[in-house]
Amino acid sequence: MFGRQRIELKSDAQIVAMRAAGLVVARTLEHLARILRPGMTTGALDEAARAFIASQGARPSFPEVPGYRHVLCVSVGPAVVHGIPGDQVIRPGEIVSIDCGAIVDGWHGDAAVSLIAGGEDAAPGEAVTLVRDTEAALGAGIAAMRPGNRVGDIGAAVQAHLEAAGERAGVRYGIVEDYEGHGIGREMHMDPGVPNVRLRHRGPGPKLAAGATLAIEPMVTLGSPQTVEQADGWTAMTADGSLAAHSEHTVAITPGGLWVLTALDGGEALLAKAGAPFAPLG
Repeated sequence: MFGRQRIELKSDAQIVAMRAAGLVVARTLEHLARILRPGMTTGALDEAARAFIASQGARPSFPEVPGYRHVLCVSVGPAVVHGIPGDQVIRPGEIVSIDCGAIVDGWHGDAAVSLIAGGEDAAPGEAVTLVRDTEAALGAGIAAMRPGNRVGDIGAAVQAHLEAAGERAGVRYGIVEDYEGHGIGREMHMDPGVPNVRLRHRGPGPKLAAGATLAIEPMVTLGSPQTVEQADGWTAMTADGSLAAHSEHTVAITPGGLWVLTALDGGEALLAKAGAPFAPLG
């Protein structure tokens, strides 16, 4: 329950240290976006990420989660999150959601991106729109991460954006509630949970302040928001088989505004589009 959750606030120096981990994640996802192609396996992406993270002098976060040994989660098509890399062959036009974490000097960065194998021209229009609207909903959630707001305001902003976007697109997006964002720092998963919907029963959540670092990650479907965990104990699929997309960034509130620690540009372009203050440190 939110009433028992707190946000651990970081110093400016600690946020700068987290940026180093965030940049490794950003560069890794950029590298994977360059090499992704139809015919690859999800396991090949995982191997590429493992080598790239090592080349950056970092180590991956996900193998430190008990029971998980892979560097990435790779979720394809109707897989929402926590897809285990392996022999699955990626087909043209499929949505491939890649979730990546890295550690530098004990600090974590965590981000996810949804890509379309073979480019947007290879996919149906509704899949392209889903990916774009999920990314834009992440931006709306990040813009709501301001001092004085509550954690619940992030989810409200994500939901409001997706409701409006769905109306424009003529669809009703499913916003996954079974999984949500989280605090992050010297552990990958920390309090508080960060919802992607308006809160009905949990209260508004902890108040946001400078020094807060959160991983915000909307997961959106073209159908039901319900998910079903697979027999592997990890992969979450849409209950109705509809397509899903997942976008995530690690974000810090600095004394002057926001800094997207897992964006190559620190979130400058994203924040400008969302009308939120860009305020990097260092």
